[in-house]
Order: sequence, then structure tokens, then C-alpha cells
Amino acid sequence: MTPLEKISPTQVEEMIQHMAESIKSLLGDSTPNAKMLGIRTGGVMVSQRLHTALQLTEDTGELNISFYRDDFSRIGLHPQVGASNIPFAVENSVIILVDDVLYSGRTIRAAMNEIFDYGRPEKIILATLVERSGRELPIQANVIGKSLDLPDTQQIKLRSDMSLEIFSE
Repeated sequence: MTPLEKISPTQVEEMIQHMAESIKSLLGDSTPNAKMLGIRTGGVMVSQRLHTALQLTEDTGELNISFYRDDFSRIGLHPQVGASNIPFAVENSVIILVDDVLYSGRTIRAAMNEIFDYGRPEKIILATLVERSGRELPIQANVIGKSLDLPDTQQIKLRSDMSLEIFSE
């Protein structure tokens, strides 16, 4: 598929630095005690960069929400089903939940369901690289790198080189 638009890795890194500053502002004095979870796969790539920018002390965790999704009949089971890696206690923690694209809200709902299976966090801050139109659930991000209004026929994907591509289905 030929992309309709591409956002360069440099632009994405600028978005991530802006997100890090917004997160610092939201966390205030609790920044060193915050814990970060990235949603596999794009959210993990973003969370690793945010983790470095924020200089967090705890390792970054990874959520694989495959078994928590409610839309298997529509998208099918993801072929890379695996365990999540949460290297810290969730109970009473400030969790920064990171994803690459916030679209319908179903991925975030599934991620929160999984987080609560590990314990009750004090607070969850949702950070997303791209927020796009088309929400199906009442979920909104606390920190957004970029907002896009895209028709349902277009998708956005974070590539391994940290560029974003918008393409038609």
C-alpha cells in the first residue's frame, strides 16, 4: 500500500518530546515513582522513548492485550499472542499507559482490564502518540502527540523506523 501521508521519524521524535514534557507536568513530584506500560507493539516503541526522556527508575512494562480484546469476531485473533511483562507492582502505583494510536478506545479498555487483573493502581495516565477520530467508547487520552481527523477508510500505522504512515484500506 502506498501511503497517502507520511510523518517523518524526526517529527515523531518531536511529538514524543512534547508528550514527555506534558507527562512531567501531570506527574509533578511523583515523576520518579511513576511506572510505564506500553501496549504491544507500537505503544512499546513509544513507551521506550518516553521512559528515556522521563528518566524513570522502574523498567518499562509491556502489555499484550490479545486475550482481553472484545472484537475477535471482527479482527480475528492476533497471531503474536504472548504474555505481558509487568516488572513492578501495579497496586497503588501511578501508571503511565502508552499506545501509538487511540482510535475506537477498545484497545485501551482491554489494557485497563488487564492492568486491574494485576492490582488497583492509584492513577492511570493515558498517553498516545496519535489520537484519531472514530471513538466507540468514552475514552480520552491525558497526553496526545498529535490529533488527526481521518475518515473510517483510512488507517495510521507506526513503522519500526518511528515514522507514521496514513493509508487507505
